[in-house]
Amino acid sequence: MLKLTDTQRELIDTVRRVVQKEIAPIAREIDETEEFPRHLIPLFGEMGLMQARIPEAYGGLGLDLTTMCLLSEEVAKVSHACTPLIGLNSMTALPILHIGTEEQKNHWLPLFAEGKTPTAVGLTEPHAGSDVAALRTQAVRDGDHYVLNGQKCFITMGATAHYIMVYAKTGATPEERSRRGIDNISAFIIDTKAKGFRFGRNEPCMGIRATPHTELFFEDLRVPVECRIGEEGKGFLGAMASLDQNRPMVAANALGVARGAFEVALAYAKERKAFGKAIGEFQAIQHMLADMAMQIEAASALLYHCTMMIDEGSGDHNQVAAMSSMAKCFTTDMCMKVTTDAVQILGGAGYSREYPVERYMRDAKVMQIYEGTNQIQRNIIAKRMLGLRG
Repeated sequence: MLKLTDTQRELIDTVRRVVQKEIAPIAREIDETEEFPRHLIPLFGEMGLMQARIPEAYGGLGLDLTTMCLLSEEVAKVSHACTPLIGLNSMTALPILHIGTEEQKNHWLPLFAEGKTPTAVGLTEPHAGSDVAALRTQAVRDGDHYVLNGQKCFITMGATAHYIMVYAKTGATPEERSRRGIDNISAFIIDTKAKGFRFGRNEPCMGIRATPHTELFFEDLRVPVECRIGEEGKGFLGAMASLDQNRPMVAANALGVARGAFEVALAYAKERKAFGKAIGEFQAIQHMLADMAMQIEAASALLYHCTMMIDEGSGDHNQVAAMSSMAKCFTTDMCMKVTTDAVQILGGAGYSREYPVERYMRDAKVMQIYEGTNQIQRNIIAKRMLGLRG
């Protein structure tokens, strides 16, 4: 069982109070209007939560992954759409920490740690989701700049970002840049206010509808060489290192959504009367609630075993990759099952937007898809166990 420190308890209590005051009253509204509450970005930035994963040496809180997951879980209980407010800048900062130069770390990380500059990561494309090797966005070296052309889609919080970590194919020739593979992918920090960049539409999504998932377009966008993070062709190494740490964050979101749905279903089962008694007195409902509780606790144990392994540095790369995929896959599958059962327990009320469980159910689905589909996670787990490449 996870034993919390006093600091973790204080942080959880603080986030819980903020969530209840600022997010709970608008959770349904922002889902229906599909508008992200941008006024919360400076609030979470001032609290240090948007940049909490950035080390203290660069101005962040330097929180470990376990604490980040605990905080994200608290937000997800109420609104999955608002979970990017916890560690929004981490997916941009982590690759810089892994493969950036000291000059790049000293330039970008303190800027992101101010909590005033939202960032995003541009990886997914219309023809390249889990198949990263199929990226088509290209960056052509031109003196002391690269010229980017291409597009991205489904970029989480893209519409709010000032800076975006973009992954593009590089190489000396068109053939090298067009070749399938990951050893010709480079990472760049781009300014969304620069000439040659434009936002497209926000994708109309089934769930987490208040979180913008935005198209990005690059049309002869000139990016200084010093904004390439890491060596040319080594950008995906930084992405993979950050994915291994971000997949547990997805699991934490799923755990929070599942807990939120379970709490609603449990309360409803105690209050709703049918055939002269509370529906929670019927064995069929009791078994559903028991299964939901067991699945949630099992997922929690797996997730925090994974985060402690990462925080303690007690696993090698293969173990960390496998455990991260296990946590993400198992917990998000669990969340889909629990939220579906919550809707079933509430019956017609569960299908109505008057209750939050239908939103929880819609929000759950995407977590089986993003950060690598759960089919891809199973591939990773099996290959790590078998010692296979890929």
